[in-house]
Amino acid sequence: MKKLFSTAWKSSSQKRKQRKYRHNAPLHIKQKFVHVHLSKELLKKYKKRNLGLKKGDKVTVVRGQFKKHQGTVDRIDLKKTRVYLTGIEITRKDGTKSTYPIHPSNLIITELSLDDKNRQKIIERKGK
Repeated sequence: MKKLFSTAWKSSSQKRKQRKYRHNAPLHIKQKFVHVHLSKELLKKYKKRNLGLKKGDKVTVVRGQFKKHQGTVDRIDLKKTRVYLTGIEITRKDGTKSTYPIHPSNLIITELSLDDKNRQKIIERKGK
């Protein structure tokens, strides 16, 4: 049987290999898949295009059925590469409401949560 994940994999033009790489990647690599673009104001302030998402960040949805909605990051599912936001819910047929998963590529960070000291160090380091 072939190995599920190759550490030596560089790139391929075949979509099935790209999907296989993203699906079988270990969590420390999947963490990089939840990096999100910063808004224009934050881009000028920190001189960085994207940052990893953290719980508490305020985000705007750019694509999909919740376009132009804003919410704060409630939880991040690394295994499925999805983000759950407060304020964005879907109503099921039985009337209950549940949070709706959104792919990180459809988001833009509008306000950072700077409670974490490590994140402040990352921003300072990447800004230079």
